[in-house]
Amino acid sequence: MRTKQITYKDEASYNTAMEEILSLMNKGEANLTPAETEKLRNMALAAEAYEDRYYPMPMPNTIGQMVGLKMYEMKLTQTALAEMLGLARPKLSQILSGKREPDVPFLKAVYQKLKIDPGFLLDKA
Repeated sequence: MRTKQITYKDEASYNTAMEEILSLMNKGEANLTPAETEKLRNMALAAEAYEDRYYPMPMPNTIGQMVGLKMYEMKLTQTALAEMLGLARPKLSQILSGKREPDVPFLKAVYQKLKIDPGFLLDKA
């Protein structure tokens, strides 16, 4: 049986839910009943919706920030990213820190390998 959709309307209900989510998670996935698993899933989805509405993640403003976000999402180090892009690590570091302007080979590589929107790249280059 599916439980009804949960919605958090204020900070107090969100914080209470986060405490309950933590409590359920601390039990361990293997120790949850099917009902608790479903409740945890629904609470987590509602918490995510609340966070998206009240704590939106700001969009990156620079190519370096966008590449940094992709690195985080893909769990890549600068060394691993430099290798993936076929760049020297010092060059990548300089571009990410804003000390060096991105060149066409770099822009092409981040478009192809990281799937960064070409419009964003052109606007920010």
